[in-house]
Amino acid sequence: MGLSKSFQLVLFIIFGLLLYRFYSLENSEVQLKSEVVRQSLSQNIKKHSDWAENGKALYDTLSQDHKFQFFQYIHNTDKNYNFTHGSVAPVDKSFKDKLFNTNLEDSQQFANGRLQVRLEAQSIIDPSLKELQAIAEIIILTYLLLMIIFAFLINLHKRKVRYAAQYVDSISNLTFQAVEVSRLNGILKPLGLALESCRARLKQSLEQIKLENEKLTKAAYQDPISGFSTRPRFLTFLDSVTQKNKNSFGVLLHIKASELANINQMHGRTAGDDYLAKMADCIRRAAASKNLKSENYRISSGDYAVFLEDTTLKQSQSFVEKLKQQLDDYSQSSQVDSVAHIGIVPYQYGNDPVTILSMADSAVSIAQTFGPNRYHYLEKFEGNEKFGDDQWKSTISNILKSNSVNFYYQPILPCNTDHDLYRELLSRFYNHEGKHLPTATVIAMSERYGLNIDLDKLIVTNAIKLLKDNPRLTGLYAVNISASSAIQDIFIYWLKETLTHNKREASRLIFEINESGMQVNLNASYNFVSEVHKAGAKVAVERFGLGFTSFKFFREVRPDYIKLDNSYSDNIEADNNNKFFVRMIVDIAKRLDILVLATGVEKQDEKLTLEKLLVDGLQGYYIAKPEPVIKSD
Repeated sequence: MGLSKSFQLVLFIIFGLLLYRFYSLENSEVQLKSEVVRQSLSQNIKKHSDWAENGKALYDTLSQDHKFQFFQYIHNTDKNYNFTHGSVAPVDKSFKDKLFNTNLEDSQQFANGRLQVRLEAQSIIDPSLKELQAIAEIIILTYLLLMIIFAFLINLHKRKVRYAAQYVDSISNLTFQAVEVSRLNGILKPLGLALESCRARLKQSLEQIKLENEKLTKAAYQDPISGFSTRPRFLTFLDSVTQKNKNSFGVLLHIKASELANINQMHGRTAGDDYLAKMADCIRRAAASKNLKSENYRISSGDYAVFLEDTTLKQSQSFVEKLKQQLDDYSQSSQVDSVAHIGIVPYQYGNDPVTILSMADSAVSIAQTFGPNRYHYLEKFEGNEKFGDDQWKSTISNILKSNSVNFYYQPILPCNTDHDLYRELLSRFYNHEGKHLPTATVIAMSERYGLNIDLDKLIVTNAIKLLKDNPRLTGLYAVNISASSAIQDIFIYWLKETLTHNKREASRLIFEINESGMQVNLNASYNFVSEVHKAGAKVAVERFGLGFTSFKFFREVRPDYIKLDNSYSDNIEADNNNKFFVRMIVDIAKRLDILVLATGVEKQDEKLTLEKLLVDGLQGYYIAKPEPVIKSD
């Protein structure tokens, strides 16, 4: 039973008992009055106990003081004296006669007869009945008034409860209007305060979740270094501007940070991130100076894309020139040979996104052959891509023909060992105009066009010549050659012959090869290492740990050095997984007499942690910066 019905029942019982109590009092008073009147009648009758006349006369005499409902006088001897009036029981007994209990009967024995009477009760009952009726009316009115007030209060309470219920229900819809505390006062005030507190906490929690979601969205779709959107949004935007139902056109610029790998190696990862951020600033400044509507994206580690909407190739020239100027200024201020290369292609609705990206990639490739910070327009994809291939083939052929390579070097610091370690020679290439070309791109293009063996021969030949022509260069030196060359029999045969004819220099050379390339063919890799060892040189496996490293690789290839990928050095002091991997590799390598070198060391904490892990050597920007082998005066 609910609170409302329970209260109504209790109130009904209370008022019912109260009405019954007043009735009991009035009934007692009626009985008391009846007794007084009856005794008064009895005394009056006794005064006429020697009555000798007829009953009618006696009735007239007593009627002067009393009103009779029933009167009967029976003479003992003469029936003519008998007299009867009324009846003992009322003919039509009313509710009030049933309501009150009265005793108004009396009987007396006279000398000559017998008298039996019953007084009329109306004069006694009516006053009490009126009083009881008045009290009952007051009680009933009070009860009704209380019920009305209670119903009003219950309705008001229900409205407050409904408001609270609706408010709780609205929270599931993530609506957080302030609680109307005035509507939840009194006994519901704690509920209002609880709802308000709950609302505030939920709103705060959702705001925190929203902030976290924004951070995650920003991390997923906004590059933290450049502040540009990331590749997923780039692909979405490219699809949207090339849809056939959209009347859109514009220009796409593919900007390649072609010196990122070189800067990371020569100046460290922090410098690489700074380089990418400043490149993004160059793009922003160029767009701001020309008041162009541009959409900027970072689509890979060292690649940016810029959309110039509603712009033709001709209209984009001013932006491209301004961007080149920004890149040249940055190149000059930072004293680097090159910052980026730019490929420019048009787009319009209905174009194939894959074709546009291929055109942009070809345009960048062509721009890279022209020298530092150059750009190239590729208007159509009809034979121009062949020109890009020919351009790179011609450029690499010119490098080979003109011997356009020189070296920087970066030493490796020995630690926890008495072994004499080496300096790594870093190759740099130039075009026919003497302009610096991006090293990573030159090597990648040489592999694409099958010129990698010739390029590696050029590097090895020049490294040997460098050691011959410069007696002041002492100790061991390493050069990088591609894994695709190292597993080719023709290159191995040439290398063995070259090293055999230059035994003194061969004993000072170390050949660094990428681990992932050596994992492709373990037999060929073992053959390469074996032949190099026979010629007196050594082998180092670089970027170790990125591929599928196994004990079989150690056992069968048996290089002299392994160079851990620089990702293992990055914040290793706080990365227990990297610590475990490095320590495991060090333990295995020591059993096989292989030296372990850590690369990418850029902080003192990294250096100290790696030393504790017992690596044999350290290389990185914190240890030493790359420098030209032959310094110009």
